[in-house]
Amino acid sequence: MILIEQIRVKALEAFLILYNVKLEKSQIQIEETTIDFKGDITIVVFPLLKYSRKNPFQTACEIGEYLINHAGIIASFEVIKGFLNLEIKPDYYLNELDTLNTINEIDVVKSANKRKYLIEYSSPNTNKPLHLGHIRNNLLGHSVAKILEARGHEVIKVNLVNDRGIHICKSMLAWMKDESGKTPENTGIKGDHLVGEYYVEFDRLLKKELNLNNNLSDNEESILMKEARVLLKKWEENDPEIRSIWQMMNNWVYKGFNETYNRLGISFDKIYYESDTYLLGKSIVAEGIDKKVFYRKEDGSTWVDLTDCGFDEKLLLRSDGTSVYITQDLGTAQLKYDDFKPDISIYVVGNEQDYHFNILKQIAKKLEKPYADSIFHLSYGMVDLPDGKMKSREGTVVDADDLMDEMIRTARDYIEESGKLQDFSEDEIKVLCEKVGLAALKFFILKTDCRKRMVFNPKESIDFQGYTGPFVQYTYARICSVFRKGEINNSIDYKINLETEINGDEKLLLKKTLDFNEAIISAEEKMDPSQIANYVYQLAKLYNKFYHDNPILNEPDDHKRSFRIILSFKVRDILNFYMNLLGIQMTEKM
Repeated sequence: MILIEQIRVKALEAFLILYNVKLEKSQIQIEETTIDFKGDITIVVFPLLKYSRKNPFQTACEIGEYLINHAGIIASFEVIKGFLNLEIKPDYYLNELDTLNTINEIDVVKSANKRKYLIEYSSPNTNKPLHLGHIRNNLLGHSVAKILEARGHEVIKVNLVNDRGIHICKSMLAWMKDESGKTPENTGIKGDHLVGEYYVEFDRLLKKELNLNNNLSDNEESILMKEARVLLKKWEENDPEIRSIWQMMNNWVYKGFNETYNRLGISFDKIYYESDTYLLGKSIVAEGIDKKVFYRKEDGSTWVDLTDCGFDEKLLLRSDGTSVYITQDLGTAQLKYDDFKPDISIYVVGNEQDYHFNILKQIAKKLEKPYADSIFHLSYGMVDLPDGKMKSREGTVVDADDLMDEMIRTARDYIEESGKLQDFSEDEIKVLCEKVGLAALKFFILKTDCRKRMVFNPKESIDFQGYTGPFVQYTYARICSVFRKGEINNSIDYKINLETEINGDEKLLLKKTLDFNEAIISAEEKMDPSQIANYVYQLAKLYNKFYHDNPILNEPDDHKRSFRIILSFKVRDILNFYMNLLGIQMTEKM
C-alpha cells in the first residue's frame, strides 16, 4: 500500500477511536511536508476541527500520538498551526526498498477498477504529411495507452484516417491539372510529401484565381472550388477514374505515414478509414430521420436540433447529399462499438474540436446509442513555434520528418561539442544521436500538461542540464557506467541492513524512488503523461545530487555501499520503465 494511503487509513481509524466519527477517505487531506519543515507527510487539520470539536493544536497532537502508537511507522510528529507534520521511520523506507530489491521488474500497482479503453489518435488527412501538431497527438495517444496498459487495463489503439472529403479532392485536382505525371518513384519525393505539395499548389492556384477576379466575394464562388466539389461528388458516386486516382495518391501517403510512424515508435491495433465509415454514418442519419430525431430542410439538407441541450442546430448532410465530419464520426463510433464494445472510447483530438465532440455525444444520446456515455474527448492544446502558428495549406507547417531529422542533427552537434563521442564508432554515434534527438522531442512535447497550448523550442529540448529527455537519459547512462566500473549486475545478492543510517540526500532520493506508483496513478487519473515526465525528471535530479555528494563503489562501509548500489539499481529501472511509457528509448552510454 502506498505510504499516503497507509497514513490515511490510520488517520480514519484515529478519528473513529478518538472522536467516534467515521470519515470518508476524501476528507483526510494529506500532502508531502514542505522542505522548510521537519517531516515527510503532512495532514491538514483545519477541515477536521468540526468533527473533533477541539482547537487545531490539540486535535493535531491527539492524532499524532495515536499514529505513533498504532501506525508503527511514525518516528515523531510536529504541529505547525493547523498542520500535523509526520516523520517516517527510516527503517520503513529501507524495508520498502528491500522489498523492491526482490522484484526484477517495476511492480506497478494495478487499478482496482479495470476497464476496456479504446483510444483513437493520430487521425491524419491524406492530403498532407504529418506535422508537429500530429506529433503531439501521436505521442499523447500512444503514451496514454501505455500508461493505461501498465495499470492493468485492456487497451485498443486505433487510427481513423481521413481519406476522403473536399481537402483530399483539392490535392487530387492539383495533381490532375499538372500534366507532368509526378510520382514518388520518378521524383524521389516521399509520398505524403508529394501529395502535400499538391495541396499547397491548390491553394496557390486558388489565390491566383481570386486575384485575377476581384469580383469574387469568396472561395465558394471560384471555378477551382466548384471543380473540387464536382470531384467530391464523382468520388461519392464511385466514378472509376476518380476512384483510381484517389486510391493511387492515398497509397503514396500511407507508405509515407508508415515510415514516419515507425520512426516515432507509434503503432495501432486497427485502422479505420473515413471512406468506409461515412456510409455507415449516412445510414445512421437515415435512421435518425425515421425516428424523427433529425429533419430535412427545404433544400434537402439534413439537420439535428440541439437547442434543448444548450447547442445550436447541426448540419448532418449537405443539400447535395454529401456528408460532413460529424456524419463519418457517427459511423466510426458505431463501428468501434460493434468491434470492441469499450467501456471508455477516448478521442485524442485538439481542443479546437471541443464543440464537435460535445455535439457527437449529444447526437448519440438522442439516438439512444449504447456508447453515448462512453465518449471521452481527450482535448489537448495546440503546438506553436517560437515564431507563430502553422498553416498547412500555405506550406508553413513543421513537417514531422524534417523535425525529427533536425532534432537528430542538433543532438549530434550538441554531443560533439561536449566531447562525448571519442569512444563511439560511427554506427554507435548514429544510434545514440537518434535516441537522444527523439528523446528531446518526445519529452519536451509530453512534459507539458496536455491541455495547455505549448511552444516547441528545439534548442531548449536538447539541453543536457535542463528539464529534458537527454538529461534523464544521461542520468540513466551515468548509473549504468557505475555498474560497469564495478562489474556489478543484478544477479549479485545484495542485502539491506535495516539499521543502516541514511543521510538527507539518501532519504530524499529514497522517498522519491518509492513514490513511483503515485506518478502513474496520477497520470492515469488525469490522462496526462506530463505527470510521468515530471516524476522522472525530479528523480533524475535527486539522483545526480546523491551521486555527486556520496561515494558508491568507494564507500568503505559495507552496509552503506550495498544500500547505495541497490538504490541505484532501482532508480535506473524506474527511469527506464517510465521513460518507456513516454515512448523514449534509453542508452547505457553517453
